[in-house]
Amino acid sequence: MEMDFGGAESRRLPIYLLLDTSGSMAGAPIQAVNQGVNLLYNELMNDPSAIETVHIAVITFDSQAKMVMPLTELTQFNPPNLNAGGTTSLGAALHLLGSSLDRDIVSNSSNRKGDYKPLVFLMTDGMPTDNWEHQADAIKNRTKQKVATIIALGCGGGVETSTLKRITEVVLMMDSVTPDQITQFFKWVSQSVSTASVSAQAAGGGEAQAQLPPPPTGIQVVL
Repeated sequence: MEMDFGGAESRRLPIYLLLDTSGSMAGAPIQAVNQGVNLLYNELMNDPSAIETVHIAVITFDSQAKMVMPLTELTQFNPPNLNAGGTTSLGAALHLLGSSLDRDIVSNSSNRKGDYKPLVFLMTDGMPTDNWEHQADAIKNRTKQKVATIIALGCGGGVETSTLKRITEVVLMMDSVTPDQITQFFKWVSQSVSTASVSAQAAGGGEAQAQLPPPPTGIQVVL
């Protein structure tokens, strides 16, 4: 899979984590997500290229969608402690993502360099419980200036690939929701972000493309 980072005259590489914190994630899964976000942070802090470019935001969704960490420079990022409970307001999370992209992302202009194309990692283990379809279409059909590369992970058998495909063409499915699988996913996210930061910096004034690393065992790409 290739990631396209148009607008290469940029300074920041914005990373958005959209994390399902509904009740079905309670217990070991949400503990693994917390450990995974910490792992992501620690691994990126050991990557000089990521330190120079990466900014991270965390959006959670259960009965409501919340911006628990606004877009923050990597060196200032403090991994939040997430708890699970409630339903699955995916539509509200996508709406919040869209508003955040509109507010946060700096486009290229004649007198300043804009941001690299944002990367969004969406993780969910169930079906949406709100009116999500319109928000999915709005995210997928955003205009070029504020568009993001979205990578969606469905965890376990409670997620329909057709739901995620309505949001993005880059869909992964996890066989079973285990702490080890969740950890492996976040390791993969850190590798993907590191690859993106190196590729973006190397692009100079042109457009950058980076190859996503192969997903870990137990996580398949949905074609």
